[in-house]
Amino acid sequence: MEGNFKYFVDNDCLICEDSHLLVELVEKLDFDIFQFKQQHSYLPKIILNERQPVRFLAGFIAACKANCPVFLCNPDWGKQEWLQVFDLVKPDIIWGIKPKAVEASYFLENSHNTDIYNAPCPIPNAQSPYIMIPTGGSSGRIKFAVHTWDTLTASVLGFKEYFQVDQINSFCVLPLYHVSGLMQFMRCFITGGKLIVLPFKSLESKPVSYSKNNFNQLISSSEYFISLVPTQLERLLQKSDLAEWLSKFQTVLLGGAPAWNELLQKARFHCIRLAPTYGMTETASQIATMKSDDFIQGKVGCGKILPHAKITICGKKGEELKVNQIGNINIQAKSLALGYYPLSSKTQTCLQIDDLAFLNEQGYLNIVGRNSDKIITGGENVYPTEVEAVIRATGMVADVCVIGLADKYWGEVVTAIYVVNSGINHPAVKMPALQQDKNERILIQTLLKEKLSNYKIPKVWIPVDSLPRNSQGKINRQKLYEIAVSK
Repeated sequence: MEGNFKYFVDNDCLICEDSHLLVELVEKLDFDIFQFKQQHSYLPKIILNERQPVRFLAGFIAACKANCPVFLCNPDWGKQEWLQVFDLVKPDIIWGIKPKAVEASYFLENSHNTDIYNAPCPIPNAQSPYIMIPTGGSSGRIKFAVHTWDTLTASVLGFKEYFQVDQINSFCVLPLYHVSGLMQFMRCFITGGKLIVLPFKSLESKPVSYSKNNFNQLISSSEYFISLVPTQLERLLQKSDLAEWLSKFQTVLLGGAPAWNELLQKARFHCIRLAPTYGMTETASQIATMKSDDFIQGKVGCGKILPHAKITICGKKGEELKVNQIGNINIQAKSLALGYYPLSSKTQTCLQIDDLAFLNEQGYLNIVGRNSDKIITGGENVYPTEVEAVIRATGMVADVCVIGLADKYWGEVVTAIYVVNSGINHPAVKMPALQQDKNERILIQTLLKEKLSNYKIPKVWIPVDSLPRNSQGKINRQKLYEIAVSK
């Protein structure tokens, strides 16, 4: 790692605000760890809760260099999330922003006066630092997937081989505490590539130049990857200058949440070299990716499996299914997390998840939906992803999520929670609010009858101002059900 760090610094690979402070900050944090170890004779458990990119990266590098267990945290977590984190982690050191929770501040002030903090990290000793990456916060209790430098490196090497590049240059607009942001740093750090970090809000307002760096010149002189979630791509494509700017990238990786067909078609129209991906925190980001050439040619799905991973599709009894048969995804990968913190004595070697998919004759992965999201209405199976895609294609909604609500007669009733497309021009917009909502639903339902079976068409429609999504574009389903029940 020392060699990677020296090359990264000597070649000015980090391009962001205050990037010149990286070495100074790493040295300061190195000393903090040294002092702690001198006083307590063990390596500290570190919470890294930093929004500013260069400070985050300094903390991450310092922790990994010293082989300290490091927990990546979201600075925007609220009181309940922080109480979960402190109860689970019991940290020795926090770098970055103080948590919002009063209780968390109290624990920190008294940390070295209580026995619960002065305890070894409950994971086995290893030569590679343990890196805990948060997952699950959008749907319930926060968990930390336990990665190592080795698992993250395996993901980088698989990416490098798949795209056949020696150096990986990344333009990062995603949060670094999230696996999709962190892995952009790792790809650049390990391969000696350039890393540009710019908050997405700043990108929307000034994509051509930032600080002293001209991004257009940088991109024209090298090959850059940029990673986006669907909601970010949609916002960039709404402005012609941003769409043109985005089309200059070697590859635009798209993941984090399912993309809808209308968005993909718009990206093709603007000649965006899109690469839809499939992956998760547990696999250190993507394990399947469509090549941008295939996307431009109109192919669908998530592309082929990356060389460091293996995916099999399994039936209800665990049997391996044949080509084009739908079942649960089973993952084996060199980049697979060891498990969740705290680790048990046995680490996981494969992961079967709730997503339903099939592999076609060419080995392309196609996601059908999530098994737990499946709605059973009147004995028929409905997958929300399919219904949402058709609703979006009407152009009548700006956003939509389909769920199943308990119903005495149907078992579950298909329910659409949607945001009206304010730019739509149809007679309903001139009606009073209640009549307008009714007219919108009737019009959408009429359009859906041409594309969907009757049992798949939502029977309940709930208009909202916005859907509860996290920074990756994923729906917070717990909040969504609360909204539906309250209406």
